[in-house]
Amino acid sequence: MDKYYKRICDSILADKLEAKGAVLIKGAKWCGKTTTAAHIAKSSIYIEDPAKKKQYLEMADLNPSALLQGDVPHLIDEWQLAPKLWDAIRFEVDKRDEFGQFILTGSAVPPDDSQISHTGTGRITSLVMRPMSLFESGDSNGSVSLRALFSKEHEINGMSEHSLDDIAFLICRGGWPKAIGKTKKIALAQAPDYYDSIVESDISRVDDVKRDSERAKRIMRAYSRSVSSEASITSILNDVKTDENDPFSENTLRSYLSAFKKIFVIEDTPAWNPNLRSKTAIRTGDTRYLVDPSIATAALGIGPKDLINDLSTMGLIFENMCVRDLRVYAESLGGSVYHYRDKSGLECDSVIHLKNGSYGLVEIKLGGDKLIEEGAANLLKLKERIDSEKMNDPAFMMVLCGVAPFAYKRNDGVMVVPIGCLRN
Repeated sequence: MDKYYKRICDSILADKLEAKGAVLIKGAKWCGKTTTAAHIAKSSIYIEDPAKKKQYLEMADLNPSALLQGDVPHLIDEWQLAPKLWDAIRFEVDKRDEFGQFILTGSAVPPDDSQISHTGTGRITSLVMRPMSLFESGDSNGSVSLRALFSKEHEINGMSEHSLDDIAFLICRGGWPKAIGKTKKIALAQAPDYYDSIVESDISRVDDVKRDSERAKRIMRAYSRSVSSEASITSILNDVKTDENDPFSENTLRSYLSAFKKIFVIEDTPAWNPNLRSKTAIRTGDTRYLVDPSIATAALGIGPKDLINDLSTMGLIFENMCVRDLRVYAESLGGSVYHYRDKSGLECDSVIHLKNGSYGLVEIKLGGDKLIEEGAANLLKLKERIDSEKMNDPAFMMVLCGVAPFAYKRNDGVMVVPIGCLRN
């Protein structure tokens, strides 16, 4: 058995089980949902087990409560294949009137939600699981804590030895658990396998709509060229079309993108809308991201050496990796990640906003003194635009870097933190 790598969501799952009858873990396949759930479950059924799948699906139709028996918490893996189980679980939770009864995992939304009559509110809660952050995979030493930054313990220090080559490898390897701790050759083979699976089968299986795999590949390549931007649907469509006579429509493109979101491949970032001193118009479009940066490199057919030879592309996909990690860390604090950009061109790559109103501003730079200075200047300019009479000042301002030897606080108050030092 492979080593179990502790996940940040382990404690989130435990807390949710203490407070609700059932917890749904959702997220991209291969990200570790089943392993994490099985680590805490006392009994389990796996709907996709080839030897039992037919019987499980028949039982879900005829007598779903029979599938809910077992020591608790009872794991039901890939529950969305038998959506009638949702109402049965909700009813069973009501009947037992106890917390911590079930764990559900799903790598897609149900293809037919007409069989679900109740949302499960109050009985079933959910959490999103993503591929591993660098701290979870052991590629960040965790010397700088995001939690500490929000608590205003701003005395930071740390060292990172990651080179540009290291960062390129980590981008292409991704956070897939099966890639962690393996040789570079084996580690780099995982993301292309995942990519082939999603474009050749998962894109059609999610909602039983037959989709063309070659078209899906072109869409993923176009989307990957648009990561870390606010690319419009029209620009992505133009990138997908083979020529001006290509009949591929915007509605069809949206159908493909919706399917990719349903299997948790695409995860865009919404715009942040703060109170500003002036009436600066804020762009409200989402920023394009994938759930893991390795999907972009797999879709583009590039590896670490290609990234090193194209630092502009590497910087954009590096931003995607940082956003993945920030999402993992922020959600353990009850926070969300946003993006800010206004009509003047001022932007902030990530804004981490907690439920209590605290927020941190983050600029993401691959490295180098010039880029760090540019990022710090953007953060200070945005801070000045925020109306401090209507909002708190930012809890921290941080330039998150790929290649930087030290974590430290500048004289202007901006933190410089290598991604290889950050944790939740």
